[in-house]
Amino acid sequence: MMLPALLLLAAISLFPFVYLIWMSFNTVSLAGGLSFQFAGLDNWLQLFSDPQIGQSWRISLVYFACTIGLELILGIVVALALHALRFGRNLILSMVLMPIFIAPSIAGLLGYFLVDPVYGFYGWILRTLGIFSGNLLGSAATALPTLILIDIWQWTPLIILIVSAGLASLPEDVLEASMIDGASYLQRLFRIVFPLLSPIILVALLIRSMDAIRFFDAIALTTNGGPADTTKVVAIRLYETAFRFFHLGYAAAIGLTMLIFTIIIAKLFLRALGSRELIT
Repeated sequence: MMLPALLLLAAISLFPFVYLIWMSFNTVSLAGGLSFQFAGLDNWLQLFSDPQIGQSWRISLVYFACTIGLELILGIVVALALHALRFGRNLILSMVLMPIFIAPSIAGLLGYFLVDPVYGFYGWILRTLGIFSGNLLGSAATALPTLILIDIWQWTPLIILIVSAGLASLPEDVLEASMIDGASYLQRLFRIVFPLLSPIILVALLIRSMDAIRFFDAIALTTNGGPADTTKVVAIRLYETAFRFFHLGYAAAIGLTMLIFTIIIAKLFLRALGSRELIT
């Protein structure tokens, strides 16, 4: 009885995946219709020897590490602060969560207009204070940090939401017993709260990690990889290869490397999650 559903699932997921693998071993041409010419490992050899791809991966890893790391730290700190509130917690949490309901493309455009040096609010503040008078997204030194801040603004609330749910599920009797025994706030935090929250934190990291490495929308609408390729992450390089230069076989190989990286990250977090569950 499940055969029709399995066939449909295979048609919409497995077939495109296998087709993508086949494309990565071919030179794909769109002239006069779709045609394939078997190229063997040429696309993969080019991939691992292309300095532009190497640069894009370095930028992507910096973007990945900064966004995930800062979002995790800020998310935990804000979630702990909100959990300590006695009044207005739900109202403040609702306001904090608003950015995650904005489409990434809209968030990118909003950040673009806010940091504009002529009419942007943040641009005006920086210019007035004499900190920076140029275009934050147009300078090679500031474009990537600005995009990282836009990402942090939008997706830190997701970490806050997940950690807040974890804090709400902590056993109150254990925390009360530790307070009666004289444990300080930091002792309760590092010896009780964080160990109990570690599986939830790993889930939050897993969700954000799988999305951060393929982030595209805001970068494409603000800098499109510029200036001077300083924000050209792998996702932007993939888009240009496929839809600007029409090297579809090479683009398929790039996309598969992104998939492999995502699977490796997911496996590492799932292994850590499994070990934590066994310990707890």
